[in-house]
Amino acid sequence: MKKSSVAEILKSETFLQEVQLKGWVRTFRSNRFIALNDGSTIKNIQCVVDFENTNEETLRRITTGAAVSIKGTLIESQGKGQTMEVQVSELEILGDSNPDEYPIQPKKHSFEFLRENAHLRVRTNTFSAVMRVRSLLSYAVHKYFQENGFNYVNTPIVTGSDAEGAGEMFKVTTFEENKAPLTEDGKIDYSQDFFGKETNLTVSGQLEAETYAMALGKVYTFGPTFRAENSNTTRHLAEFWMIEPEVAFMDLDGNMDLAEDFIKSVLTHVLENCKDDLAFLDNRLTQEEKTKPQAQRSEMSLVEKLKFVADNNFKRVSYTEAIDILRNCKPNKKKKFQFLINEWGADLQSEHERYLVEKHFKCPVILFDYPADIKAFYMRLNEDGKTVRAMDVLFPGIGEMVGGAQREERYDVLVQKMKALNIDEKELWWYLDLRKFGTAVHSGFGLGFERLVQFTTGMGNIRDVIPFPRTPQNAEF
Repeated sequence: MKKSSVAEILKSETFLQEVQLKGWVRTFRSNRFIALNDGSTIKNIQCVVDFENTNEETLRRITTGAAVSIKGTLIESQGKGQTMEVQVSELEILGDSNPDEYPIQPKKHSFEFLRENAHLRVRTNTFSAVMRVRSLLSYAVHKYFQENGFNYVNTPIVTGSDAEGAGEMFKVTTFEENKAPLTEDGKIDYSQDFFGKETNLTVSGQLEAETYAMALGKVYTFGPTFRAENSNTTRHLAEFWMIEPEVAFMDLDGNMDLAEDFIKSVLTHVLENCKDDLAFLDNRLTQEEKTKPQAQRSEMSLVEKLKFVADNNFKRVSYTEAIDILRNCKPNKKKKFQFLINEWGADLQSEHERYLVEKHFKCPVILFDYPADIKAFYMRLNEDGKTVRAMDVLFPGIGEMVGGAQREERYDVLVQKMKALNIDEKELWWYLDLRKFGTAVHSGFGLGFERLVQFTTGMGNIRDVIPFPRTPQNAEF
C-alpha cells in the first residue's frame, strides 16, 4: 500500500478507503485517540486505536513525539473538531520518545526555550507553519524570476571585496592562531594565506551579480550572506539569505517597477497557496497583540497586512519630500519620535518609515533620491551632485524591506567616489572594468529573505524565521 501524507488524506473525499500514514504523535488520549502529524500540513489527523485488540506494550509506547506507522480505514468522524478520522487496523512504533525527556510536550513553550531546542522546535505548530511559509516563499522567489527571463547566478561566499564598505565582515583564513606570518611593518602577511590575499565571508553578491547582468542582461542571486555586526536585536542575524536581482539597461524607474511587481507576486502566491498556515499564524498574532498595551497594537491583522502590500499601488516619494512631511508631522513636532527630524540629510529610522506608510500615505511607499552621504559608493550620482538614484521600499510594521539603486555606470564619476571614500581601486579593478568595456545604465536591489519571511509570518523576532539562527555568542546546532 502506498503511503499517503496527512495533507493528501485531509483533501480526500473518498471514505472507506484503506490508507497508510507515517508521522509523529502529537497527543494520545484515552488510550484510544492519536493526533498524528507528518509535517505536510499544520492540521493533525485523528487515528482511532482499537485498544482492546492492541497489546499493552504498544499502547504504552504511543507517547508524544513517537514516530509511528498506521494502516487503517478512512471514515467519517463522529466527534467534534474533524470531519474524518482513521480507524486503525495496524499500528507499528517506528521510533520511541521518552515522555520524561522529550522537551516539546503538548503545552505552551516560550520562544526562548524553543530557540534552545532549535533541532526540535519545528515540531510545534508555530514553527512548522513558519517553515512551510518560508519554503513556499523561496519557491515563489525562484518562480517569479525564472518566469520573467532572469538567470540564476551563484555569487561567491568567500570574497576579497566589501560590497557595503561597512568593514563588519568575517575573516576567512587558514593561518593558525597566533602563528600568522608578518610583513616587515608588523602586519599579517596575507600573501602567504590560502587565497594569497585577505578574504572574508560575503555581505552581498551584488558587485559580482553586476558583472553577469552586463553579459546576460537579467540575473538574480539568492544565497547566504554574513555580517559580523555585534548586534543582539530582534532584527539582526550574523548569517542570513539575500535576494539580489541586477538588470542591464534598466534605470531607477524600472527598478522601482520591478521591486513592486516582485513583492506583490510572491506575497500573492503565499496568500493563495498557504491559507491554513497563514490562518494559524494570523490567529497566533491576534492573540499576541491582545497582550500589548492598546497604543502598541497593530491596526491590521497578519493577512490584512499581506493584502495591504499585495493589493495597493506603492506610493513613490522623493527623500526630500519625505523629510518635509516628517519634519512637519505631529509626532516630530511633539517630540514623540525617538529620533527627531530637524534637517535634510538625516538617515531615516524605522519609526519614520512606518509613519510614512501607516499614518501618512496609508500604503506601501518607495522613497528615492537619497543624500549621497548616507548611501553606498556604487549608487548613481544625480545631476544636483548631492543625491543618488537610490530607492527603499517601505512596509507597514517593519519599515524598510528593500534597498536598491541605479548603479553608477560612468567610469570617471565612480573613480572619484571611490577615491573620496578611500576605496582601493586595485581591489575593485574588475568592477571598474565594467565601466570601461560596454558600460550601460543598470540597476538592482537587495531584499533580506528573513525579513520578508518575518513580515509574512508575523513573527516578532528574526531568529524565529530561520532554521538555525547565527547571532553573537550563538552558533549552536
